[in-house]
Amino acid sequence: MNFFRVLNNLFRFNRTNWKAVSLCFLAATVFWFFNALNKNYATNVRFPLQFEFDQKKFAPSKRLPQDIYVNVSGKGWDILRKNLGLKLPTMMIPLEHPVETKRIVGSTLPPLLASQLGNLKINHIVTDTLYLSIEPKDSIKMKVVIDLTNITFKKDYGRTSPIVVLPDSIQLQGPKSRLQNLADSIVVSLAEKKLSSNFREQLEIPDNESIKRNPPVVEVMFEVGEVIEVEQKLKLDLINIPTAARVNLGMDSISCWVKIPKSRVDDFGQVATGVKAVLDLKDARNGARKALPAIVGLPSYASIVRTDSVRLRMY
Repeated sequence: MNFFRVLNNLFRFNRTNWKAVSLCFLAATVFWFFNALNKNYATNVRFPLQFEFDQKKFAPSKRLPQDIYVNVSGKGWDILRKNLGLKLPTMMIPLEHPVETKRIVGSTLPPLLASQLGNLKINHIVTDTLYLSIEPKDSIKMKVVIDLTNITFKKDYGRTSPIVVLPDSIQLQGPKSRLQNLADSIVVSLAEKKLSSNFREQLEIPDNESIKRNPPVVEVMFEVGEVIEVEQKLKLDLINIPTAARVNLGMDSISCWVKIPKSRVDDFGQVATGVKAVLDLKDARNGARKALPAIVGLPSYASIVRTDSVRLRMY
């Protein structure tokens, strides 16, 4: 009975007793933890990866592997630090022939990485294969074209000057094959806006992970002012008519509607006679069809709103 009475007194709610028990438990836990960290363990650790090659001559055409998983063994302290990312070394892999090296088998890496791991020992490489795509670096100059599709204007307003881009071309540097597959120009779209005043903004060239842009930003500007819509009668001019072909047109002129700055109505009247509607029949085939002529000779401040189509028959 005395034994049970002692136990009852010990576990009776008493702050002093519980505080002592808690401290003992904490001390035992800390002792066990520190003792455990002095033992050897094995685990998988993800190490950041970097490839060494001449980046002035070569560039990756695809994103290179960023990390590698390695099964390592070592003291618990070292393992804990690596798993927490503390003093985690970057594994360096030199590439003597970067273009020819398309893949690296993981099992070939231990001799190369062992000296970079400090106190840890490599058991095996978990990552099976590293795939690489590196090419000779090239450089090209490309024109910048501005897309105004998203731009609208308030009533009776419009663009009254040519679009100015500074600089009008940029230098691109990157993998040769990626540059060869690019379009002839870089198209930059303006954000959706409704304008009634002059436009001037700096726009960033669309980014690409493997291609560097110089400069990365261009300045775009154009004037906006009051405009009016003018109808202009234009004589049709046929070019590249196939030999021995006969062409029957339902009209010899068309109407074209253009927007011009209100302040330049008189100027447009003086040059309007030089504006033509040209219909190119180079690839035309026999039969009846509708065609839309190209309008040439418009001054830079005028923009086409719509144009009559032409009905023709060729035989």
